[in-house]
Amino acid sequence: MDDYRRIADRLADDIAAGRLKPGERLPPQRQFARRRGIAGSTAGRVYGELVRRGLVVGEVGRGTFVRAAPAGPSGRALTEQATRAPVNMELNYPTAPGQSKLLAPVLEPLLRPDVLAEALLPAAATGTAAARAAAVEVLATPGWRPDAASVLFTGNARQSIAATLASLVRPGGRVGVEELTYPLVKEIAGRLGISLVPLAMDADGPLPEAVTAAHRTAPLSALYLQPTLHNPTSLTTSWERRRQLALTVTDLNLPVVEDRVWSFLHPHTPDPLATHAPALTHVVDSLSKRVAPGLTVGFVVVPHDRVHAVAAAIRSGGWSAGRFALEAAVRVAGAGVVERLVEAKRADAAERQRLLAQELDGFAVRAHPQGYYAWWELPARWRADTFTAAAAAHGIAVTPGPAFAVDPNRTPDAVRLGLASTAPPDLRRALRTLAGVARTEP
Repeated sequence: MDDYRRIADRLADDIAAGRLKPGERLPPQRQFARRRGIAGSTAGRVYGELVRRGLVVGEVGRGTFVRAAPAGPSGRALTEQATRAPVNMELNYPTAPGQSKLLAPVLEPLLRPDVLAEALLPAAATGTAAARAAAVEVLATPGWRPDAASVLFTGNARQSIAATLASLVRPGGRVGVEELTYPLVKEIAGRLGISLVPLAMDADGPLPEAVTAAHRTAPLSALYLQPTLHNPTSLTTSWERRRQLALTVTDLNLPVVEDRVWSFLHPHTPDPLATHAPALTHVVDSLSKRVAPGLTVGFVVVPHDRVHAVAAAIRSGGWSAGRFALEAAVRVAGAGVVERLVEAKRADAAERQRLLAQELDGFAVRAHPQGYYAWWELPARWRADTFTAAAAAHGIAVTPGPAFAVDPNRTPDAVRLGLASTAPPDLRRALRTLAGVARTEP
């Protein structure tokens, strides 16, 4: 094993044993290297490995801090040890009551030998005619209906984002994103060699003038935006702001990747940016949040002249959807199951938001009444990572605000709470515990 990994293992043991406590600052890398008698580059790899394992977080201008210690007999954190099984509010996979009973009869025909033989064949990025027709029905909004010939398929929405960006942006290129963005987009950009450029936002979404200013500084290759139920803030951009953004990207001839994965929860689902700028907008969505976490199919609706380029990126990345999943999607969409599950999940999300409002009353929390997550701006005495560690000591995992920040010099002291994956009674207890922690001194 490489030396840097052995050193990282020893530090990980110290974190697990409580010798390094959550919130504790590690020495600067140069000082760490001198103490250990190692090269500065090796120290950098040690810290990078700890970040990769999720044990520390680096904040520009502040340093590197221990993120959390595993709950266990040897671990002591900023608060007393957890006494119950961990509650993971970083995960956010919604399931509706009775979901399996609703899906079982629809999917059962797939197990017939003749049907299964067809479903186990490979699938192209263009899917099948039936899959494209089903996708159109799932994705259509009151003012927008995608062309079936422009629909492509991947294994999930993350792969749709990766393939679309890979087709639009060369390594070294720049992509404008909301100043708080989906953390996995940061990871995708890193793997593709793409730089993310934060775009200033207000209460109505990304500012068109911020797009123009960023593009003038150095040309952008594309935008990645979440105009509907933005993750993590739950913000939905207004129709007028969408129109202004569309005019801006049209003037700059700037392609857009629009992520609509959570848009199904909005009771009056706004039309995508593709309504205003169809020649530039690539619409990304998926089935897993709408239907079931294990039924993963990613959709990307592309401008007509981009079908071949995005399909080639899907093939080269190995991101094609499985034929079995496509066949399942066709049956689920055709039986009206998607609509029933969407209604059930909107009701479920609304109930969870009521729990949130009750237990975090008085705190600065931003959420949508039918959304599955919330953005909690912490009391001034708490740093995001210190609070995350304190929550972990109670067996509750939350996502610290810096995970969403694009500019490392502007990391918010906030956390995102995923509400979907925890049973309501456990969710209420977890929220009550977090409220108690927030009222104490760090």
